[in-house]
Amino acid sequence: MESDWLDLKSKLNTIFYTLAQTIDEFDISFKPEIRVADPRFGDFQVNGVLGFAKKNKKNPHELGEKLLGEAKKSEALSSFSLELSGPGFINIRLAPKFLQQWVSHFCERCDFNQWLSGKTIVVDYSSPNTAKQMHVGHLRSMIIGESIQRILRFCGANVIRDNHIGDWGTQFGILTMAIKRAKVNIFTINSSMALDEFERLYKEGVNLTKQDENCLQEARKELVALQKGDPENLKIWETINTTSYRAFKEIYKQMDVTFDYVLGESFYRDKLDSVYNELKSLGIAEEDQGALVVFHREHERFGDQPFLIRKSDGASNYATTDLATVLYRHDSFHANEIIYVTDGRQQDHFQQLFLTVERWFGAKNIDLPELKHVWFGTILGEDGRAIKTRSGESIKLKQLIDESMVRALAIVTEKNPDLSQNEQQEIACVVGIGAIKYADLSQNRTNDYVFSWNKMLSFEGSTAPYLLYAVARIHALFRKLENTTNEGNQSRSMAALSTAEEVSLARKLVDFPSIIMQVLDDLRPHYLCTYLFELASEFSSFYNANRIIGEGRDVLEKRLLLCRFTLYVLETGLHLLGIETLEKM
Repeated sequence: MESDWLDLKSKLNTIFYTLAQTIDEFDISFKPEIRVADPRFGDFQVNGVLGFAKKNKKNPHELGEKLLGEAKKSEALSSFSLELSGPGFINIRLAPKFLQQWVSHFCERCDFNQWLSGKTIVVDYSSPNTAKQMHVGHLRSMIIGESIQRILRFCGANVIRDNHIGDWGTQFGILTMAIKRAKVNIFTINSSMALDEFERLYKEGVNLTKQDENCLQEARKELVALQKGDPENLKIWETINTTSYRAFKEIYKQMDVTFDYVLGESFYRDKLDSVYNELKSLGIAEEDQGALVVFHREHERFGDQPFLIRKSDGASNYATTDLATVLYRHDSFHANEIIYVTDGRQQDHFQQLFLTVERWFGAKNIDLPELKHVWFGTILGEDGRAIKTRSGESIKLKQLIDESMVRALAIVTEKNPDLSQNEQQEIACVVGIGAIKYADLSQNRTNDYVFSWNKMLSFEGSTAPYLLYAVARIHALFRKLENTTNEGNQSRSMAALSTAEEVSLARKLVDFPSIIMQVLDDLRPHYLCTYLFELASEFSSFYNANRIIGEGRDVLEKRLLLCRFTLYVLETGLHLLGIETLEKM
């Protein structure tokens, strides 16, 4: 079996496109549009005939019959069952023999590294603002971004993980004003209490700016002074940032999130003037009421909405540093693609940013990296509103993580009272954090979702505990058959699939590469979550209906191979979601 059969969907697409070119009624514009089929009808479906027929005013059924006729003559498709359905759809079902060969050949030798080899992708995620504690609103960018970068890396991309923290923005003008007015010596505050004190002062400063126009102007002046290098303001700023990032790193360690760079807004402060000057000299930016803006007058939505890149008081903003960041990532990282993982409220900002960069790079005649905004919805409480504490405050992320582990420990202790305390704590940590991650990633990222402790920590349904238990269950089987398993690992062939559960499990395993490709196309990890849950369910049916211990050698090796490949896919998939697995639960 050829190695390029790894991704069946892409391979079938190539075959059917090539076959269509041998038929007079088709031309090079035909796209087979291979999709994963409804299991009732097959494994894959050729959907492109209908669209091509409509566009060219031809009979889709007749075209489908001709393409089916050529497909049935093709040696490359000899292991497939093919049939015509409806107006030109071709259903494809994989024969048990093909499934057997595929699993036998690719078990633990799936090589996805070539898919994105040679491509440099910057993933910009998490990006909290300093001077504040991370709260539940920071959860999705961190979790989704971490999963996306793992999947891109798994597929061979050179991934650069950049945490573009907000360490140079408006909050520092407000906070510095409040600190000076309150005459607080922030350099002597106990480090464990510092962030709470910064947040108290920030809230006090916000209230002052709302009540008193003079305070608002004072805060703006403090920000401008900071951005122009005022020594006192810089010292305050450095202290706040050092304290803030120390707290961030504790959470990143708990969540198993790592960055290659932490290049916040402040990193670009000496690069902003050149951005202003270049955009003005190229005729892209213009003065408007004392501010520097970019108009995209030809754009339907943004024609009258200026993209503000320098405020009238001379202060920079998100747009300014984002423009400098794109240029830096192009020049220093040689990025082919830049992915921004933020909430959906920033869609307009990124659309205008991308339009501006396109004009800017076009005017300079340099290659434009592919720019993508991976946006997500809001986490809701069970009342259907944005999740908050009872007092209306944002829930601190550290408190959320700690509570998840406490709840998980109670469940683990109840289910496994004989385990040592250390074992219970270890399992609770993996289950608690995994539950938070999976509950988020299993949702279509552009949807809001309701945060529910009971649902996410359940051992039933599409949850992290259910999948972690499936992994532990297979490890337990291998521990029982350790010697036999070692022999099975040496097997180079696989006996024919004979039971319905064996065929169904093998068919689900074959879908793994297509699911990874689907996630790559849309950058939506929930496809992988759904697949892993379905795979674990298929394995449960297989395991309950097919005896492994006590069977003959050929049957034993075949079923162990299915178990081993299932374990590989489950553990690999959970790792790509950023979820640690366990051998015992």
